[in-house]
Amino acid sequence: MTARLSLFDIIISHGDVIDGTKSPRFRADVGIQGDRIAAIGDLSNASARETIDAAGKIIAPGFIDVHNHSDGWLLKTPHLTPKTLQGFTTEILMADGISYAPVNESTAAQWIFYLRALNGLRLDEYRGWKSWGDYMRLLDGHAAQNSAAHLPYANIRSMICGFGRGAVDDFQMRQIQYETRRGMEEGAVGLSTGLDYIVQCFSTTDELVQACSAMSSYGGIYVTHVRYKKGLLPALNEAIEIGRRANVPVHISHLKVQPPYTHEQVFELLADARRDVDVTYDVYPYQPGSTMLNYFLPYEAWEDGPLATMHLLHEPEILKRFRDGLNALRLDLDHVRIAWVASKENSHHQGKTLQEYVDESGKPADHALFELLIEERLAVLCVMDEGDDALVWPFLQHELYMMGTDGIYFPDAQVHPRMYGSVGRFLGRCVRDLKLFTLEEAVAKLSSVAAQRFKLVDRGTLAATKFADVVVLDPNMISDEATFETPEAPTRGVDYVFVNGETIVREGKTTERKHERMPGRFLQFGR
Repeated sequence: MTARLSLFDIIISHGDVIDGTKSPRFRADVGIQGDRIAAIGDLSNASARETIDAAGKIIAPGFIDVHNHSDGWLLKTPHLTPKTLQGFTTEILMADGISYAPVNESTAAQWIFYLRALNGLRLDEYRGWKSWGDYMRLLDGHAAQNSAAHLPYANIRSMICGFGRGAVDDFQMRQIQYETRRGMEEGAVGLSTGLDYIVQCFSTTDELVQACSAMSSYGGIYVTHVRYKKGLLPALNEAIEIGRRANVPVHISHLKVQPPYTHEQVFELLADARRDVDVTYDVYPYQPGSTMLNYFLPYEAWEDGPLATMHLLHEPEILKRFRDGLNALRLDLDHVRIAWVASKENSHHQGKTLQEYVDESGKPADHALFELLIEERLAVLCVMDEGDDALVWPFLQHELYMMGTDGIYFPDAQVHPRMYGSVGRFLGRCVRDLKLFTLEEAVAKLSSVAAQRFKLVDRGTLAATKFADVVVLDPNMISDEATFETPEAPTRGVDYVFVNGETIVREGKTTERKHERMPGRFLQFGR
């Protein structure tokens, strides 16, 4: 279109528009008025309060991270610069079935304590929220980015059944289903589980079917970190069974393979499943992973809740099962690094491998690592630094894929570079260097595919009347600078980022906010 004599707030001119639909790029100007895209086309005769020359640049929809651990950080650090400098305008929170809401008087402190090494909040930062909606409303207008979220199943189950392995009875299941429906009414995009993590590790398939069935009429999505510890293919089959029996779509979190499994086996399983289950997945563009050191504790250590786990770490039987678990998982201590610890006293160990830490302690590995968990009150984050990234490339190319960084943030720590570099690696190495897919396909995987999957209305594509979540980037410069040695190096090549029409990144640097309210909004499923 050609606009004449129109006044826009912002015109982004002379750029190549990749609109998120996988259509070929086209040269155009983008006009923003208020929080919406007002026009796309020839705006050379229009005026604006600000005009940005995007010659040689790509204008794209804002990127959506469907799996991350930003829950606490968006509350305490409203402008999460490692993410905005990559072009992420929306975070879908509360992954892996574990988060800060919903909670009650008995569980709030338990979850904040447990999540210290994952999502960042301290007990003294609790603001009294209880429901899922309470927490999400705290983020509305508080963060630079938009946020949507799942219902974390472990939070719901622990409120009703406690943290133990006991079977869920009929009365308790009705309460779980009530909380699930309540969350869907408040705008949740689905129900998340992390079946290798506390509380939900005790959940049966039948239990999860009943819980998920409560959101079937809402169209909610079952989003799951499957039982990877039990074997990938059986774990995927369980997720598909839950979706089939509960009549809900399924989304697999951070789907990757390790030998002996292959991507061909996984894709065959997914193709079969798609005959009667709507299934998708996410993953980040790295093979190595990251998790809390307490992930390797035996499930029995969590039965009385995370606060009680501290006492159980002194029991010989728990130590023995921890040792057995390390052996069963064949954890190579030479390739697992200490990324972050809670105390200043032990911070000098950040960056060391677990083997280096054990050797310095002069103690057996199980004893040394147990003592570290006790000293840090379970708050130890680890990064695995070994793996062939080529194993993950086929997963990025598949039509069912969308971006989930799984990013875990701590300042001044040796975190996984995926927190800072996922987009740079995806658009730089995977598109420009390896040519795994076109830039148009890549942008869709970062935007519209996720927006459509999680029903984020008027997000994910560039078109008139859509919300003005927009990224301007240099396709020749975009690259990941973060490494395992220097993980805090930001992605290069993202010039501008807009959230609901407001500039949050300008000329590659985050903007200062002169007023309290931030542009990010609480996005509700299908609304």
